[in-house]
Amino acid sequence: MYKKELIRKLQTRDAVIGIVGMGYVGLPLALRFSEVGYKVIGFENDVHKVNTLNAGKSCIKYIPDQKVADMVASGSYVTSDYSDSANADALIICVPTPLDKNMGPDLSYIMGSVDSIAPYLCRGQVLTLESTTYPGTTRDKILPTIKKRGFDSGDDFFLVYSPEREDPGNADFSTQTIPKICGGHTPSCLEVGIALYEQVVDQVVPVSSTEAAELTKLLENIHRAVNIGLVNEMKILSDRMDIDIYEVIRAAATKPFGFTAYYPGPGLGGHCIPIDPFYLTWKAKEYGLHTKFIELAGEINNSMPAYVIDKVTRALNDNGKAVNGARVTLIGVSYKKNIDDVRETPASEIVRELLSRGADVAFIDPHVKEFSGEAEDTFCIGATEFSEDVIRDSDCIVVVTDHDDIDYDLIAQHAQVIVDSRGRYDPKQVNVVAS
Repeated sequence: MYKKELIRKLQTRDAVIGIVGMGYVGLPLALRFSEVGYKVIGFENDVHKVNTLNAGKSCIKYIPDQKVADMVASGSYVTSDYSDSANADALIICVPTPLDKNMGPDLSYIMGSVDSIAPYLCRGQVLTLESTTYPGTTRDKILPTIKKRGFDSGDDFFLVYSPEREDPGNADFSTQTIPKICGGHTPSCLEVGIALYEQVVDQVVPVSSTEAAELTKLLENIHRAVNIGLVNEMKILSDRMDIDIYEVIRAAATKPFGFTAYYPGPGLGGHCIPIDPFYLTWKAKEYGLHTKFIELAGEINNSMPAYVIDKVTRALNDNGKAVNGARVTLIGVSYKKNIDDVRETPASEIVRELLSRGADVAFIDPHVKEFSGEAEDTFCIGATEFSEDVIRDSDCIVVVTDHDDIDYDLIAQHAQVIVDSRGRYDPKQVNVVAS
């Protein structure tokens, strides 16, 4: 009875969709559900964000204000009052899953969200988790809360895991066009999950369980982390051999099968690739396994900011200058190009180390106005306006994030020396040090 009625409401778009977390995952999802005709209730603890969104303004730079305004105008809203979750037919949790100080999973955001909505859960609802996590989280951590409420998952309540696959700033793929993995706690839960997501995405990919869906997401990110670690190691080796790694990658990519191009960089950033692999490393220990590939890739990727610092030191030395007292200007500090997200960005470690060595550090980033370090950092730097004088007066320019809206030709013309960690320049240029 409950399943049939819930699927009907989802398919006719009479259902109310509640989304917990209005960040880089939750907000695009809310906009998509609203776009196709659902009423959406967004749940968010940040009162400033609540007020901003309800005023029709976006909190994410690449999402236009108009899209948020259209959502609010349709009757959707954002609140910090979790009692409103009783009015939702579907509840989707989209909150961060960081690592704790021991590199283990920190589920506090997930469990905090579950605890906030638990008193208001009702029969006939579907609860889906989108946050990246280790296999077993949905079953072992969320299911007990449902049982405590006296509900039977798959009968009068439905539990789903469907990992987010957002790629912030990617103009080629959107919430609608990225296939959606969906796993249910029971076959009935899976049916409801499919009915929920097939309304807003072009393709739903069902898997046999929530655990299979959880591991799918980890495999995607581990695949990237390991291959980036490999190409970063190849970068260091090719540098010793005086071979341009980007030329090698471009040549290898002409093979029409069996090769996927990955590119080196100053380290990993964002909330997925630097963190998610260690969720599986932690879980594997429960089964007596040591995930060597994952941990080795992590070591290599985590060492890349130090590699960039070494390149800066050498570049300055070659120009007869020390790091201490040098004016070093970073181009880009967000973790990837063309967005404003600085979570886990390798720029934090680069800035921190340069400051500790006495450098005068500035940054140019058209997407970031102010840059502060992570919790253990104390620096806070305002963005510097891009200009010929700034480039000329810098002792070293470091390309950390290669945003498209930067005049790289002007930098090449006026910089004293460039340390390029993104392959933006031909290393044969006399003032460019590839890193």
